[in-house]
Amino acid sequence: MPISRAYSLCPEAAYIKPDFALYGRISKRVMNLLRSYADKFEQVSIDEAFLDVSGRVNGSYDSARELAISVKADLEAKEGLLCSIGVAPNKSSSKIASEFQKPDGLTVVRPEELHGFLSALPVSSISGVGKKTEEFLNSIGVKTIADLQKVSGKQLVKYFGKTGVWLWGVANGLERIEVKERPMKSLSAEHTFEQDVSDRSEVIAEMGELTLRLHQRVLASKVEFRVVGIKIRFTHFQTYTRENTLAFFTNDLETMRREGRNLLREFEENPRKVRLIGTFVADFRELTNSNLNIGVDS
Repeated sequence: MPISRAYSLCPEAAYIKPDFALYGRISKRVMNLLRSYADKFEQVSIDEAFLDVSGRVNGSYDSARELAISVKADLEAKEGLLCSIGVAPNKSSSKIASEFQKPDGLTVVRPEELHGFLSALPVSSISGVGKKTEEFLNSIGVKTIADLQKVSGKQLVKYFGKTGVWLWGVANGLERIEVKERPMKSLSAEHTFEQDVSDRSEVIAEMGELTLRLHQRVLASKVEFRVVGIKIRFTHFQTYTRENTLAFFTNDLETMRREGRNLLREFEENPRKVRLIGTFVADFRELTNSNLNIGVDS
């Protein structure tokens, strides 16, 4: 929930200010360590990554398990951090396996075990199946991945469009998306309200908190941006995005606030309730010594 709501509910709690710059520095060190173990590497968030190790373990799952043990030991020794690792034939299955024994787990799923491993899990175990998708699947009798495996790919495409192809592949352990290092295209922060809200002041206040959080991530990433945008979703999942391209690169908090607020004005008179609000920045360039900026907010 938003920190403002948490404070209103529990003002006597201890609130610790996040240090996103520190998190960014630690993340960079962790990712460099992980990259050293991989044939192919893909960072997907500040604390998640995929490693393709097919070449260095020569297809052996026993060797992959030993490699994972080495990664965990190296990370704990150098950074004092624990991690959970999933070893599996593809990205989606390894993601599911990595969630299986948190916070310090190691789960190895061999190809011949994959179908059975997946089938026993709820559909919510699939990364990308959110609350509303889960509710829809439950409404058609799909509660486990085993249930999902019984639905044809053609039918899933009718329900979800192109995403249905991906969902069918994940459920059946056949997803084959390549592990590939991708340049960061955008940074975003968004919030789904517990109940759809009609009070625009609440939406604006949440946008302010999201902007501050996103600005901390921009500083931690040591980048400047030229595109500022918003995302708004109304009841019944009608979703809109708006963005503005600046004439200059910046990492300035007030610029983010001003541009986001201006973009949001288009929807202030819309009578529909708001389900989700978000903000994002894109079109990056890395900061160098010649264009170093400092953003201060108190």
